[in-house]
Amino acid sequence: MGDFRALRLVDVHKSFAGTRVLNSLNLSIERGRTLALLGPSGCGKTTLMRIVAGLEVADGGEVLVGERMLAGPGVNVAPEHRRIGLLGQERALFPHLTVGGNVAYGLGRSPDREARVREVLDMVDLAGFEKRMPDSLSGGQQQRVAIARALAPRPRMLLLDEPFQALDVHLRLELQAEVQTLLGTLGATAVIVTHDQDEAFVMGDEVAVMQDGHIRQRGTPSEVYGHPSSPWVASFVGDANFIPGLGSGSTVATPLGNLATCCAVSGRVAVLVRPSQLRLVAAAGSGEEDASATGQVQAMRFYGHTTECRVQIGDNVLLARSDRMPGVRVGDDVALHYDGPPAVAYPESAMAGLRRNGKQRRAESGEPALAETTG
Repeated sequence: MGDFRALRLVDVHKSFAGTRVLNSLNLSIERGRTLALLGPSGCGKTTLMRIVAGLEVADGGEVLVGERMLAGPGVNVAPEHRRIGLLGQERALFPHLTVGGNVAYGLGRSPDREARVREVLDMVDLAGFEKRMPDSLSGGQQQRVAIARALAPRPRMLLLDEPFQALDVHLRLELQAEVQTLLGTLGATAVIVTHDQDEAFVMGDEVAVMQDGHIRQRGTPSEVYGHPSSPWVASFVGDANFIPGLGSGSTVATPLGNLATCCAVSGRVAVLVRPSQLRLVAAAGSGEEDASATGQVQAMRFYGHTTECRVQIGDNVLLARSDRMPGVRVGDDVALHYDGPPAVAYPESAMAGLRRNGKQRRAESGEPALAETTG
């Protein structure tokens, strides 16, 4: 698998029925890296993947793998000649072919056909399954066969379109870990398309967050989660509280007290606080006189490994999440402390678009309004 090449997209754009889906998008991936394209439905991520695979034709721009142009002015290499492996949402195994026949489907008359089938089945822990039929396999085993089939022709790169979506939670996590390890072992270049934030962070060496045909932010998972470029990105990649404050230098005065910020700010701002960064203790008898703020617990949800609380503090409802909330019940007065790194703060004007999107989402879902809290 040493011939995996890097991917480069130059000014790729696409419209459907007059609606722009991709907006002059530029993107490159280093050899041997996995990029997770993360975004909501309709953001353009699947269209982008289909253009790379050759299943969709861009209105303009260039697609290159290594130095080879696959699509561009006067060029459109057929999908079967691009040497790109594709693993989609549906396993799409041929029911009339054995496991070995499915894996060998893209190998043509290659002299090492049988040896290659055995090799890739061994990679996905299905050694000896060559004669089995697809309907005799579990869902996880069928997905492993699909992975082996995508790897068999030694593609230059792999495209994965939400490949674990149809699996149950435990199997999904298991296969995510296995595929991540396999890609690293092979030194493969890969793009995974997903709307699942956890999957993007687990699978991607880098994450590109897409919205309305644009890449809004690209970086390592920790960069995107810890320092999101906008309130929209912050709320999309994880639950978020946006706390109003007044900035001066590297400090913001908020209902939680004075919070240090990662960058100098001034004027009215909204401070990003993740639910896991709020420490919650009973207000009465807590022994902590330096509590940042006090409020009342409005609702609680128990998830086994963690407990989630919604706490009313003045005009704000904040979401807190922790694996330790001893003795706290709905209706209790509690003390909230910020327990995180220097915070990210956004100008108040940057919140306007997030408010509009949030109101529209709540109107469609019937979700009650919560002051500047997404989750």
